[in-house]
Amino acid sequence: MIGTSSRNRAIGLLGGSFNPAHDGHLMISLIALKRLQLDEVWWLVSPQNPLKPASGMAPFAQRLVKARQLASHRRIIVSDIELRLGTHYTRDTLKRLCARRRHQNFVWLMGADNLVQFPKWEGWKEIFNTVPIAVFDRPTYSSRALAGVVATRFADRRIPERDASGLVRRKSPSWVFLHSRLNPVSATEIRAQNSIRVHQN
Repeated sequence: MIGTSSRNRAIGLLGGSFNPAHDGHLMISLIALKRLQLDEVWWLVSPQNPLKPASGMAPFAQRLVKARQLASHRRIIVSDIELRLGTHYTRDTLKRLCARRRHQNFVWLMGADNLVQFPKWEGWKEIFNTVPIAVFDRPTYSSRALAGVVATRFADRRIPERDASGLVRRKSPSWVFLHSRLNPVSATEIRAQNSIRVHQN
């Protein structure tokens, strides 16, 4: 749970369905803590991602519990704040968070696969203008992401990777692309594997 916080902390926000939470989420968080010089990373578990069907989505409470079990790090906080705020879109969640915690420095974290489909997000340009964004390398998606609509639109706001540690305190829009060896396994693949195991038993 997100509690009372001290001023001027650097906080990474990783949103998603976490259906289920997996090692890729954990790796992004650990890399972000180190390379972006963050104090904490908050996992914002979405009650229902507007871009994903409700069918096949595990119950929210179950996803929250599993995320907390995986995030066994004192600086990774798993939160149900979107449920408590009643927000459905990242744009609205960020606006509410930034209004509530004016003395915190937030940065949005996401994989290259999300940058590819970012134009489908409600108010995606507003998101870019609300908080700095760190995009993480993702096999098979990175080339498309860097040649896509969003990267082209904000090309002049991209900072060098070597300056990533200062991203969180830069004025939006600002973003960085971080190259790293991330776990290529996705939540979709994990669900498919689990389904196969169920049918085999």
